[in-house]
Amino acid sequence: MSSTISGAPSTAGSTPPTSSAAITSTGIGSGLDISAIVSSLTSAFGAGQQNELTSQGDALDAQVSAFGTFTSALDTLQSTLAPLENPSSLAGFVGAVGDPTIASASASTGAVAGTYTLAVQNLASAATLTSAHVASSGAVVGTGTLTIAVGGASTAITIDSTDNTLAGIAAAINGASNNPGVSASIITATDGARLVLSGTTTGAANAITVTQSGGDGGLAALAYPPNGTTGLTLTQAATDANFTINGFAATSASNIAAGAITGVTLNLTKASATGTSTSLTISPDTTAAQTSITAFVTALNGALSSIQTLTSYNASTQTAGALQGNATLQSFQNQLENILDTVTATNASGVSSLSDLGLTADANTGALDTNTTKLSNALSASLSAVGNLLGGANGIATQIDTLVTQYTQPGGLLATINQGLQTGLTNVATQQTALNTELATYSATLTAQYNAMDAAVAALKETQTYLNAEFNPSANQTSASASSSLSSGTTST
Repeated sequence: MSSTISGAPSTAGSTPPTSSAAITSTGIGSGLDISAIVSSLTSAFGAGQQNELTSQGDALDAQVSAFGTFTSALDTLQSTLAPLENPSSLAGFVGAVGDPTIASASASTGAVAGTYTLAVQNLASAATLTSAHVASSGAVVGTGTLTIAVGGASTAITIDSTDNTLAGIAAAINGASNNPGVSASIITATDGARLVLSGTTTGAANAITVTQSGGDGGLAALAYPPNGTTGLTLTQAATDANFTINGFAATSASNIAAGAITGVTLNLTKASATGTSTSLTISPDTTAAQTSITAFVTALNGALSSIQTLTSYNASTQTAGALQGNATLQSFQNQLENILDTVTATNASGVSSLSDLGLTADANTGALDTNTTKLSNALSASLSAVGNLLGGANGIATQIDTLVTQYTQPGGLLATINQGLQTGLTNVATQQTALNTELATYSATLTAQYNAMDAAVAALKETQTYLNAEFNPSANQTSASASSSLSSGTTST
């Protein structure tokens, strides 16, 4: 170690130096590593409290993370419950048409199993009007106002010299901001060009009418109904679809016909051959129910596995879960298992508990094991009975949903616990700040005390050198050498 020292004696007879200006570098007098000593003493002074705060913080962080894992598992479980809570939704149906070229069918809530006959007399159509031919799409037709009406809606379109051609009129109709439901196109054939107006909506109520007024009178060629021999020609009438179910007549303005059979929608695609019909079968759809139940079992087992991991103790590694013995998780698991043990009144289908669906609890883990064959058989035997077991006011899925909500809702049990943990972390941080301040003060006090001791030792050493020079002349040479070294301003230890 080296330092600059001032006021050191260099010859015999000098006055002893004072300690006030002797030391300007820590440790020069005593040769001690004051910085290391102070650091060690400060660490030792705060070690107990520091270890306690670190332990508290780590434990709180681990619990926050663990409860986050538990909450996530509950959210996943809850997301699978909705399809199970509504018995009619779970008990889905599927429609099948014997001749799929005639129609297709889909079933929704409210459908019931059954077989019907279906015959389609005609499909619904939109109106189509066609003009007489002119030389080309650029041929001038006339000016004035065209009023086009479809059903109860209409619009007036002004045609002037900038768009009085066949193509210009088509563009004006298509570009009308309040177009009532008509598209205009041009067909060019060997005899010339024709304007075609097509309705965009099927059904007898959506017939198209076109009237003209003002201008040069040329737009009369586009009127419908025509005035005498001048005007558009009806090439396709607006019609409703006509079909029969079990021989009973039904109509629909659209080829997507809903309501003829409760809960069933028909997509009509072609008229039946005269005098023929095809079968329409509505049957239970077990696929969707099986998928929903499988997703529920997977999420349920995930939640149970999460609880087991967080609360377990590994004897071989002597490692405990972050929430070992936690009453909140134990209470949830107990309530969940009670719900899973629910038994409803026995019905004709024999479905009164989860075991009747092939879902049984593992004796060691509590997780549900699935017998897929038994589940499939139960769904095929009575979808409604399965729906009633799982859904409705007292259904298993409904009860689990209510239980999970108590824990996960804003202001619920888990939110309250998390708030308490966050408060604990804030308190630890506050105590850590106070400890850091206390340790800084303690370190500064020690540093000042050791520096004062070091200065005193340095002063004593200089006094010793002076006295040796005064009373031991034989040591003058050595003292002079030492004094010379000191007066040069450097020393080392």
